[in-house]
Amino acid sequence: MSEPSEDPHGLDRSDPEGEIARRAAAYRNWGRWGEDDRLGTLNFIDERKRVAAAKLVRTGQVVSLAQSFDMNGPQKGWRRRTNPVHTMLDTGTDAERGTQGFPHGIGGADDVIAMPLQCSTQWDGLGHIFDHGNAWNGRRAGDVVTSDGDLVTGIEHAASAVVARGVLLDVGRFLQPDTGELADGYAITTADLVGAADAQGVTVERGDIVLVRTGQLARARRDGWGDYAGGAAPGLSLTTAGWIHRTEVAAIATDTWGFEVRPNEFDVPAFQPLHQVSIPNIGLTIGEMWDLEELASACAESGVYEFLLSAPPLPVTGAVGSPVNPVAIL
Repeated sequence: MSEPSEDPHGLDRSDPEGEIARRAAAYRNWGRWGEDDRLGTLNFIDERKRVAAAKLVRTGQVVSLAQSFDMNGPQKGWRRRTNPVHTMLDTGTDAERGTQGFPHGIGGADDVIAMPLQCSTQWDGLGHIFDHGNAWNGRRAGDVVTSDGDLVTGIEHAASAVVARGVLLDVGRFLQPDTGELADGYAITTADLVGAADAQGVTVERGDIVLVRTGQLARARRDGWGDYAGGAAPGLSLTTAGWIHRTEVAAIATDTWGFEVRPNEFDVPAFQPLHQVSIPNIGLTIGEMWDLEELASACAESGVYEFLLSAPPLPVTGAVGSPVNPVAIL
C-alpha cells in the first residue's frame, strides 16, 4: 500500500473517513512501547536528550509561553469550556478588620480557581481523543476513560516527562515576512514545516518538542478574541501526519486553539481529523494556545531556534489534559 499523500491537493475532500483511516493505519504506533504504555511519543525523550537540551542554555533568559488564566480569556462556552473563575476566600480587607480569627495580628489571603483544564495554555493528553472507540495503544475507550477519569493514560503519568529540546518553527514569519501572521484557514504543509526549519538553520530531531507559530494569537490580541476559541484558524494540515510520525517528535504545540487548520480540509462534515490520527494512533501529546510571541522575537534576534523547554503538566490524577506554564530557557 502506498504512503498517504503529503500534498493537501491530494486529499479526497469528500472522504474524511477514508483519509483518516489511511493515515491511522500507516502511522499507528500501537505496541511500540509495550502493551502497558502510558506516554506515547513522549517516550522519545530520554536522559541523553535532556542532557543535550540542557547544554543549549546560553544566556539563562527564561521565557514563559503561557497565556493568562483569567476571565478575560478566549473561551465562549463551547462544550462547557469557560474562562477561569478566580475567587478570593480571604482578603486584605478581612485582615485589616480582624475578622479572620488569627492571633497576634497575623492575617492572610487565600483564593480558589475553577476552570476547565483546557481553557488556556494546555496539553491534550492521550485520553483526550478516540478513533472509532479506540484509545491510545488500541485500548477500548470505555476501559480507559470513565466517570472516574482516565484510568490508564491520565496526564499525571507525564508529570516528569516533558522536559526536552524545544524547537520553534516560526511558520508565520517564514511564509508571511511582512506581517508574520498566517491567514485563518491556511493549512500548514510538510513543505512549510521543512522550509521554515531550513530557513531558520535548525533541524527537527527525534524527541524534540516542536512549537509551531502561526501568528494567530498576535492577531487575536490586536483585533479581539473573536472566534479564536473554536473558529477558523491556520494550523497543521492532515497531510503532516506522515512528517509527525517520520520525525519521531515527542510533542507539538501551536499558538492556536485547535492545533490543526480550521475549517478542516473537507467539503463534507469533519472535525479535527489530525487529532484523530495523532493522539489515539501516533500517541502524540498536543499543546494548544501557547504564547510564542516573545520567544519568536528572541529567536529572530539571536538567530537561534533551539532551547531547553520545560513544560510538565499538573499531575491531576485521571485528567485528559492539563494547564501548563511552559518555559523556554535560552
